[in-house]
Amino acid sequence: MIYVTGDCHGDYRRFGTGIFPEQKGMGKDDYVIICGDFGYWDESREQKYWLKWLDSKPFTTLWVDGNHENYDLLKKQKVSQWCGGKVQYIMPSVIHLMRGQIYELSGLKIFTFGGAKSHDISGGILEAGDPRLREKRKKLDKKKELYRINHVSWWKEEMPTEDELAEGLRNLIRNDWEVDFIFSHCCATSTQERIADGTYQPDILTRYFDKIKEMCRYKKWFFGHYHDNRSVNNKEILLYEQIIRIH
Repeated sequence: MIYVTGDCHGDYRRFGTGIFPEQKGMGKDDYVIICGDFGYWDESREQKYWLKWLDSKPFTTLWVDGNHENYDLLKKQKVSQWCGGKVQYIMPSVIHLMRGQIYELSGLKIFTFGGAKSHDISGGILEAGDPRLREKRKKLDKKKELYRINHVSWWKEEMPTEDELAEGLRNLIRNDWEVDFIFSHCCATSTQERIADGTYQPDILTRYFDKIKEMCRYKKWFFGHYHDNRSVNNKEILLYEQIIRIH
């Protein structure tokens, strides 16, 4: 079985048996896939507790990264091979699916590409070592401007590198531009325009997804990021709190 859901932001209570009773019939060869903003924040006691809690579940948790992850921590994780693609084991059964990879799960081919551009940063990106940080934060807070702090609440790695983009295309070409499912955090520019009414601007990743949307043959594309549960069309599905079975 494969289930999919949207952003968690470190809150995994939806995977409790009261909300997700289907897990009672699942095993470690069954999967729940999270479409970005998993919530890999820090090395705190609370984070470790919830990772152990997820690892104790009967299923295996898989996730693509979003724009709200600690990429400094992710860099420390060893890259391994799993089911045909690159992964990072956060826990034995909590696995980060890396960008531009194709995996074979339960007889299906899935393509994954995490990341997204943060838009809740109208006040800009501040530097933790700036001697005027406190003063700048106070001014922004007074104006109710949204901001982030570099390497504390924002990382440039939220957006892909040229190498990651190229690797994704190479893997799709090797598979003749055909997969069963695509999992990402944000979506193609053309899709974003339909769901966001101009709130989000195009960027290198959404344009990249436009190319994939045009070239690739796939059954369904699942993504998060936009905090809604919605079938955009018969192939693209936006998820937030909802958990749906796809196989």
